Amino acid sequence: MVRKARAIIWFLVLIGIMFLGLFDPGQPPVLAQQPTGKIPTVTGTPEGPVVKVDQSFAVIHVFAGPSIYEYPSIGVLLGNETAPAIGRARDREDWIQIRYPGVPGSIGWVWSLYVSLSPGARLPLVDIPGTPTPFATPTINPTLEAAFIGQQTPTRLPTFTPPAPLDVPLFNDASGSSTTGIPTGLLIVSLGLFGLLGAVISYLRGR
Repeated sequence: MVRKARAIIWFLVLIGIMFLGLFDPGQPPVLAQQPTGKIPTVTGTPEGPVVKVDQSFAVIHVFAGPSIYEYPSIGVLLGNETAPAIGRARDREDWIQIRYPGVPGSIGWVWSLYVSLSPGARLPLVDIPGTPTPFATPTINPTLEAAFIGQQTPTRLPTFTPPAPLDVPLFNDASGSSTTGIPTGLLIVSLGLFGLLGAVISYLRGR
């Protein structure tokens, strides 16, 4: 019985030691810290004026300046595509300057009839940029031109020689009188009367 009681005591002691090792009243439980301030919210900056391509156009061209004849095309915008608007060209207010990345200066120009501006937007007037100079002026080497293109020798045109004057024959009007001075009608009537007289004489002799 004594051995059994000692075993029970040692068992209870071991259990107490294990309980004291797991539970330490000197250290308070650590709790997660809760934020006391307000969490800042992300707010976007107000969007500036934009242009939107009219949906009736599949694609429009973006030019380096406010003209389709003086400036080259530098890109395109698709239908319903938007782009930030910067300003209008001075003295050419039907052209709008836009932000167009990927080109020198990230600036382009579109015609206002092809796009719609955001409602209530008022764009400042900007100066028109200078027209770009061509990269190279095509010239022909005079040596190559002389080698492949024959030089035409100027020849003098022949002088104009007027033709000889025409000799137009002149005809006299002989219908008024004969060479003897007797009228032609009188001569015909006289011959007719002589013929008639001869016919009467022949008839009388036959009777």
